[in-house]
Amino acid sequence: MIMFGLMMSSCSKSTTTSTPYAIRMTDGPGPYNAVYIDLKGVEIIGDGGKTVVLNVNAGIYNLLNFSNGRDTLISSGNMEIASVEQIRLILGPNNSVVVNNVSYPLSTPSADQSGLKLQVHQTLQAGIQYSILLDFDANASIVSQGNGSYSLKPVIRTIETAITGTIKGSITPIGSLAVVTATSSANLSFSSNVNSTGNFMLLGLAPGIYTFTVTPLLPLSPVIKTNITVTAGVTTDIGKITL
Repeated sequence: MIMFGLMMSSCSKSTTTSTPYAIRMTDGPGPYNAVYIDLKGVEIIGDGGKTVVLNVNAGIYNLLNFSNGRDTLISSGNMEIASVEQIRLILGPNNSVVVNNVSYPLSTPSADQSGLKLQVHQTLQAGIQYSILLDFDANASIVSQGNGSYSLKPVIRTIETAITGTIKGSITPIGSLAVVTATSSANLSFSSNVNSTGNFMLLGLAPGIYTFTVTPLLPLSPVIKTNITVTAGVTTDIGKITL
C-alpha cells in the first residue's frame, strides 16, 4: 500500500506542468501623433476557469512606437494549467490620443473595471515556451465621438507567431498615404497603414496564397499583386511598390 501510494503521488506530480508564457504587444500605424495605453495588469483564464496573474511591465505605452515589426514584452510568467481560454488586460484611467499635436483623454467604458477580454483557446504542451503577440489596431480602436472627444474600443488580434507568417515591403514615393490589404483565398482580409517612411508589415497571416492591394489617396490608383505565398514562421518581402 505504501509503494502504491508513492507511485500514485509520483504520477500525480508528473501531470502538473509549469509552462513558460510570454505576451508581447505590437501595433499597426494609424493617423495619430500618439496613442497612449495605461496598462496595469495581465491575467490568464485557463481550463476550469483558473486565473493566473502574470508578471506585468506596467506603465503607459505609446502604441505607435510598436509598428512594422517592432514589439515589446508586456507580461510573462510560468503557468500550471493545460490550456489558455482567455487573456485579460487590465487598463488604468490614463489613456489618451494625440491628434494634430493636441492630447485628448480616451474614455474606456468598463475596460478598467473588469478587464479587456481576449479569447484565445490555446492548448499548452509541456516543455514548450509559448509567446503570444497582441496586435493592437490603433487605427480601428480609436472612435471619434463627434463632439471633440474620443473613446477607446480596443480592436486586438492574438497572434501565435510560430504558426503564422508575415508580409512586408515598402512603397514609393515615400510620404504617400496608403492602406495595404492582404486578402486570402478564403476571402479573409487583413489591413494596415503605410508608415511615414513608406514601409509596411502585416503580421499574423495564416499560411496560404494572398492577393495584396495598396490603396493610396486619390488621384493615385491602387496597385494589386497576386499569388503572394505566406509561410508559417517566415516573413515574405514583396519589395518596393511604385504607385
